[in-house]
Amino acid sequence: MKLTTRQVFTIVLFLGIFLLTFRPVTDPDFWWHLRTGQWIVESRQIPFTDPFSYTRYGSPWITHEWLSEILIFLAYKAGGFTFLMLLFSLIITAAFATAYLRTPPGSRPYTAGFVVLLGAAGSNPLWGVRPQMITLLFFSLFLSLLDRFNRSRKIGDLIPLPLLMVLWVNVHGGYILGLAAIGVYIAGNAFDLLWKRVRHRESDKVLETSTLLLIGAFLLTTLAALVNPNGVKILLYPFQTLTDPSMQQYIQEWQSPDFSQSMWIPFALMILFLSYTGLRGGRSQSTTQTFLLLIFLYMGLRDMRNIPLFTIVAIPVIATQLDALITIHPSTTPATRRSSLLNGALIFLALVAVVARFFQQAGIRESEIIKNYPVQAVNWIQENRPGGRIFNSYNWGGYLIWRLYPEYLVFIDGRADVYGSSFLSDYKGISTIKPGWQEEFARYDIATVLIEPNSVMANVLRQSSNWQISYEDQTSVIFSMNH
Repeated sequence: MKLTTRQVFTIVLFLGIFLLTFRPVTDPDFWWHLRTGQWIVESRQIPFTDPFSYTRYGSPWITHEWLSEILIFLAYKAGGFTFLMLLFSLIITAAFATAYLRTPPGSRPYTAGFVVLLGAAGSNPLWGVRPQMITLLFFSLFLSLLDRFNRSRKIGDLIPLPLLMVLWVNVHGGYILGLAAIGVYIAGNAFDLLWKRVRHRESDKVLETSTLLLIGAFLLTTLAALVNPNGVKILLYPFQTLTDPSMQQYIQEWQSPDFSQSMWIPFALMILFLSYTGLRGGRSQSTTQTFLLLIFLYMGLRDMRNIPLFTIVAIPVIATQLDALITIHPSTTPATRRSSLLNGALIFLALVAVVARFFQQAGIRESEIIKNYPVQAVNWIQENRPGGRIFNSYNWGGYLIWRLYPEYLVFIDGRADVYGSSFLSDYKGISTIKPGWQEEFARYDIATVLIEPNSVMANVLRQSSNWQISYEDQTSVIFSMNH
């Protein structure tokens, strides 16, 4: 079978995106996701209260990611970190492939391919083995179905939405984005309908019916979201998270992107392309697409974790605009034997690059873990079994849950929704040695401290006669209380 240059370009494009997705597991939250998955599989129940910390033990916990945590644990059990990396690489690539298929056919593969690659580079810093990537795929699928409905006006394009929601609501709290997307399409259609009635004094039966069908899809999809272990509580959870001040204050990815950092240049370029093509008068966008673009651009500028969502929204818009300004006419010349050999060689080289990158990332996994987490310090704890409770660094809580639970519970971990803004503020005060930290240590019966060697607390404890260093390396230090 002879492949055309267009087909080869598309294959190489997505092999390239697949290659970009490979990365070692470095997300601090990964570890408590892994342990939670194991907890659910082994106990055959879902936790509704916190089992992992002594500071919040028994407090309500909406385990909204329970299904993805089972997936993470089973994948890890089946093939370790390597299989997990491969699985989530496929999920991310599928999300961008779905966005690519939403671009105008005339823009494919070159203009659309360029925009997809730019979008992938723009959201790359937020990728990883994390449930948010599953939300990215579901969000992309929702937009694809809604776009198809806006073109076809066929109810069949809406039927999968509630079915997908039953899965989505059980893998990640980002399910609310699906309901929000339907809401934006309702608003876009309703605006167009109102505009026709006010400006042109005419009705549009097709648009009226479409708007009603979208409202029906929204209601059914909302009902589908109730098919989860937490019931109605899941509907409130996303809003409680979004309005929690501790998220933006203490979690980096909930902060705005810093454009002085080179990793956000592709995101900035996407915004510039949107501005440039808009000023140059590219194809006008539908009301719905305009609403989507403005909403998710604001969300991406407000919280960097939303940038991948913006890229999924923006890819077809930028491709449409660029296609109107820069038309690339693919060659219609039949493939020769020489060009077929060249195309085959390109695909082969791309595959070699993917395989090499895959094994490279799999190979540095252990060194990355040792560099980012207190591996040897935890080994010391397992061997020496210090008494009392452990005070730990926020970023290491998840790792300690994976390595030390149930023998030791943690002081804090990345589940900010469990701890709340008040406790996170208290933790910051303790870790930076604000007045009252010693009383808090006594209140929680803390006898062991596991923190970074260069932290404020480490510097203070080194000078204290009440504490001694039991273990130290370049990554971590353990202090034990003198008795």
